[in-house]
Amino acid sequence: MISVAIQKGNFVYVKNEKNSQTACITGELMGYTSTTVTVKRGNFAYTFDEKGSQKSCNSIK
Repeated sequence: MISVAIQKGNFVYVKNEKNSQTACITGELMGYTSTTVTVKRGNFAYTFDEKGSQKSCNSIK
């Protein structure tokens, strides 16, 4: 479960409810839920799970 996603420079750090880092994702943070993180890279929005595995990619033109 994702408790927070934090933007630092070009990276988004994902942390769980124990405040342990579970993933580090390149891109601009667009938003997050308890199960996913969405980041922007160019004209695309990528959605990842709490471990940093990509779940989807959508154009945002």
